[in-house]
Amino acid sequence: MLNPEEFAGKTDEELVKMVLSEGHGYFLQLMKRYQAKLLRYIKRLSNVSHEDAEDLLQEVFIKAYENLNAFNPGYKFSSWIYRIAHNEIISNYRKLKAKGRGSIIKIDDGLFIEISSDLDLNREIDQRLLGEAILRQILALDRKYREVLILKYFEDKDYREISFILKKPLGTVGTLINRAKQQLKDKLENKQYD
Repeated sequence: MLNPEEFAGKTDEELVKMVLSEGHGYFLQLMKRYQAKLLRYIKRLSNVSHEDAEDLLQEVFIKAYENLNAFNPGYKFSSWIYRIAHNEIISNYRKLKAKGRGSIIKIDDGLFIEISSDLDLNREIDQRLLGEAILRQILALDRKYREVLILKYFEDKDYREISFILKKPLGTVGTLINRAKQQLKDKLENKQYD
């Protein structure tokens, strides 16, 4: 029987080695570590119900387990599993797009404030109105810009992790983030708030 306390000090990469050498029981510990984070990420990037997001999460874990031998220990496990989640979200998006359904992001007030502070917007604007405006404008951004903003500001991924998840060079990630922030800033500055 696996004792959960013995895993508390183990890194993700150590758990991967244990899964590969000793069996699938250790994979449950990895799932527990990433379940809430990945579910939140899936829900932020896709227009699916909670139940559908859980189904997507299950597919992510299945694919991660099936491909665990392909994990490169030179990368963080978190980046690797986020890449799998990203690919599942894209696949699901394509299926939904073929059926004519859109995409919506739900974000909380704290994240609105974090994004707005990074954009150096006029402090006089009420944070609540700004938050609503940011949400509308994020929804209006191209998917490539929306993705990098979510990974950077909502999932706290660094440029290297985003590069790995999206399979884009570091320079491209930096460019995408800067362009996304500039587009978002331009859109917000050119809008009238009611």
